[in-house]
Amino acid sequence: MGIHERPGIGPQQDILDIGNVITVEPGLYYHDVGGVRIEDMVVVTDKGCNNLTMLNKNLQL
Repeated sequence: MGIHERPGIGPQQDILDIGNVITVEPGLYYHDVGGVRIEDMVVVTDKGCNNLTMLNKNLQL
């Protein structure tokens, strides 16, 4: 098992089937400063997707 396996969303022609579980991994980076990446795990459903990640994403500074 690798960190990133097929199927995925990108330039390839993979098709996501109902029941596939994938991660959504957006990131924000600033040169010479650093960055942050969050990750949600979602399952493909017949109506779209369902987010399986139950982490609160409220940012407190």
